[in-house]
Amino acid sequence: MSEKSSIEVGPGTATGVGSMPGTDAREAAKTVTGSLETLPYLPELPARGPGADMIGRTAGLLVEVFAQVEPSGWRIADRPGRDTRRAHSWLREDLDALEEFTQGYEGALKVSAVGPWTLAAALQLRGGEAALADPGACRELTASLAEGLRGHLAELRRRVPGARLVLQLDEPSLPAVLRGQVRTASGYRTHRAVDRAVVEGALRDIAAVAHGAEGSLVVHSCAPGVPFALLRRAGAAGVSFDFSLITEREDEALGEAVEAGTKLFAGVVPGVDGPLSDPAGSVMGVRTLWRRLGLSPEALAESVVVTPSCGLAGASPAYARTALAHCVRAARSLADNPE
Repeated sequence: MSEKSSIEVGPGTATGVGSMPGTDAREAAKTVTGSLETLPYLPELPARGPGADMIGRTAGLLVEVFAQVEPSGWRIADRPGRDTRRAHSWLREDLDALEEFTQGYEGALKVSAVGPWTLAAALQLRGGEAALADPGACRELTASLAEGLRGHLAELRRRVPGARLVLQLDEPSLPAVLRGQVRTASGYRTHRAVDRAVVEGALRDIAAVAHGAEGSLVVHSCAPGVPFALLRRAGAAGVSFDFSLITEREDEALGEAVEAGTKLFAGVVPGVDGPLSDPAGSVMGVRTLWRRLGLSPEALAESVVVTPSCGLAGASPAYARTALAHCVRAARSLADNPE
C-alpha cells in the first residue's frame, strides 16, 4: 500500500469542491475564505470562458504539452497559443486574489486540478481521438501533469507560506475509464477499459507530488461507482463524492477506508439553487451510513468533511454563499451531535 499523508483538519470541517459562479476572482476568494475557516480552497471560475474551465485550467499547468480549443473541445497543440496564455492569466488572477485574502493564514488549504484519467478522456490528440486511446500519450500526460503540479504547489507555498496543502484531483471520468465506458470520437464505440494497476500507478505518481510538497491528496469524483479501495491504495488521504450516489454496495469499501484513516468528503448539499433542509437534516444520511457500518460515533466528525455534491459553478452567487455556510453548519452538527 502507498504511503499517504493525512489531512490535518479538526472535527466538524466543511469545504467546497472547487468551482464558483461568476467571473470576479476577488469576490470568489473573499467568499471562500470568509465562509470556510478550516479548509478554504482556490476557487475556479469557469464562467470566464476557455482557460478557466476545468480542462483548460489544468491544460495550462502542463509542462511541455500544450492545448488549444477546437470546436470539438480541447486538443493537444504544437506550441502554446492564445488559449494557453489565457489559462495562465486566469490562474495568476486567482492566485493573486487568494493570496490577498489568506494573509497570515495557517492551516489546510485545498487546490484542485483535473486528474490524469479525466484529462486523458477529455484532451484530444491531434487526430481528434481522446488521449485515452494511446497508452504512451497517457504516460506523457501523467508525467507532464506531475511536473506542472509540482511547480503549482511550490507557487502556492510561496504565496501562502503557512498553509498545509491539500491537492484535490478531479476525476469524474475515472469510473467510466475503469469500465471501458468512455466513448470514442465517433460516438459509436467506447475506449477499452484501462487496467486498474495502470490507473493506480498514474494516481500514485501524482500522490507523490502532493507528498513531496508536504501535502496530501484528495480525489473527487461525482460519478457513480467511485473506486474507494483503488484510490486508497494509490495514496489518497481523502475521497470526495456525491453522497446521493452511494449505495450499500459501497459499504465494505467505505468502512475499510474509514478504518484506514481516509477522510470522506461527503457531498450532501445540492450544488445548484434549491431549497435546503436544516443543517442536521443534510447530514442525516451520513449518520445512517455510520450506524449501518457499525463505526464509532466518536469518529464521525473526525472522519467526514461536509461539502456540496459537486462544484457550484451552476449556482447563483447568493446560493453559493448560502450553500457553503450551510455546509459549515451541517459539519458543526456532526461534531456537536454525532449520534
